[in-house]
Amino acid sequence: MPFKKDLAASPKQKLKSSIQRSLRTSLLQTFPLLNPFIDEIMPKKSSLEQMKLPDRVSLYVCDSQPLFFQHDNDVLLPHLKLVHRFPQCFPTIRIDRGAIRFVLSGATLMAPGLTSAGGRLPEPNAREGKETLGEGAPNEGADEEGRWSRELEKGEPVVVMAEGKEEAAAVGILVMGTREIKEKGKGPVMEDAHFLGDGLWRLNVE
Repeated sequence: MPFKKDLAASPKQKLKSSIQRSLRTSLLQTFPLLNPFIDEIMPKKSSLEQMKLPDRVSLYVCDSQPLFFQHDNDVLLPHLKLVHRFPQCFPTIRIDRGAIRFVLSGATLMAPGLTSAGGRLPEPNAREGKETLGEGAPNEGADEEGRWSRELEKGEPVVVMAEGKEEAAAVGILVMGTREIKEKGKGPVMEDAHFLGDGLWRLNVE
């Protein structure tokens, strides 16, 4: 599901209300930290539209804003433009400076880019005893150092931050859990990510 090449926009289809509701529920189950912002992301009066892309990918758009996409009805992944609007709402890992150019060319993200001094992996004990984020909200997030507050599992969607950069560089699915990344220190971590400047980023959805 790589988006290295430019994508041609296809007609958008308005989704039935029942499908919009189920996608909204699914999005909040996957990314519970979006709960306080969901009415801003998907306003009640607006319609969610679907744009079908090559390789059985569906992109979901609301008010000409790309929100999230999925491959073959698999896990929902946020478009980087949504991540940049609500950066605190998505589990993150951070790559070191040396890995940035590889990730931004669509290469597979490898473990050494995360285990080096400039990389950041979750630190589960960092937020113990801290206040929760309101009733029912998960007590998770990144600390000042950029370390997420729980280990992330294989198959989980994750946002890739980059050393020295403010905005997220990529989003994809982990092929190795963060605990294993720390133990092994080598091997692929994420393949076929959506990255800054790729075809999905440049796609005109208006």
